[in-house]
Amino acid sequence: MSASRMPLPVAITQGDSAGIGPEIIAKAFRDHGPLLRGCFVAGDVDTVRRGAQAVRRGGETYLPVAAIGAPAQAWDVPPRCIPVLQLPDMPAAAPWGQVSRAAGEAAARSVQWAARAALAGEVAALVTAPLHKEALALAGVDFPGHTELLQAEAARHAGVPIAQMPVRMMLANDQLRTVLVSIHVSLREALDAVTQPHILQTLRITHAALSRSLARAPRIAVAGLNPHAGEGGLFGREEIEVIAPAVAQAQTEGMQVWGPISPDTVFMRARNTPQRAGEFDVVLAMYHDQGLIPVKYLGVEEGVNVTLGLPLVRTSPDHGTAFDIAGRGIADASSMVEAVRVAKRLAGLPVD
Repeated sequence: MSASRMPLPVAITQGDSAGIGPEIIAKAFRDHGPLLRGCFVAGDVDTVRRGAQAVRRGGETYLPVAAIGAPAQAWDVPPRCIPVLQLPDMPAAAPWGQVSRAAGEAAARSVQWAARAALAGEVAALVTAPLHKEALALAGVDFPGHTELLQAEAARHAGVPIAQMPVRMMLANDQLRTVLVSIHVSLREALDAVTQPHILQTLRITHAALSRSLARAPRIAVAGLNPHAGEGGLFGREEIEVIAPAVAQAQTEGMQVWGPISPDTVFMRARNTPQRAGEFDVVLAMYHDQGLIPVKYLGVEEGVNVTLGLPLVRTSPDHGTAFDIAGRGIADASSMVEAVRVAKRLAGLPVD
């Protein structure tokens, strides 16, 4: 079947060239050809080729990389060959394991191009390889990470201020999902973000997104902020004065929400195991580390980062650039593979 008659392809951003992004992309194409069919890398051909060279095995002389001229041509590339759409003015790959302005600039350009392509209806979804926040800052990028970059692009496309394009981060694996009230801010700022309107907005975004993906209303548990969810006000009154009213309002809007629940037990109650299903579909966490530590502890190799609230599908591996092992070909691509699988499912594309 010709590319013109195939579904929209999936764009994969190259990530920070000094990190493991290019090599886990190459491993994914090498080892999961059928799943990666219809995917392509938006970035720099030479950077992807260097990643492919890093993951060669045994007698392999090379892992083929094919330059394509348009996203739809990804469907014409055979399995185990990596299609790359060369973006204009991309900086060359930075030395492995080094924070650099050039790598931050290249990573940002890749994300911005993919976001604009998704918003324009040219790709079905985007999967973002890890970038480095310090490299982004060196490149003069005003946003600390993927979520904020994508939020800005979506707001620009819609012609609205960023504040009118609220987004949230969900981290998920087979055992647990968590959504964060605040993302990449200091802990002090995160505490200030625990407000009734902010919590209620997060609940609305979570309910809408998971209702689509689960095809039913999600069961949402809301974690408390303080130890033992405040212990009736003994350890803080945020649960009584802020969180509980937001939960009550969400319930009046028809959402299935429980809380606030003590943060030292709510993740265990929500966890799916072979022995029992979790009580909840997702936990709403009050700040970044409260929500991410439980998911990552259960297995960073299988976790997927999903951005909720955007008018596009975006997933990402649940790990960083791993500069300490970059270029050695030993990075685990499991999370990248799972991110592609989740993106395809959310976009309504076949995954087998």
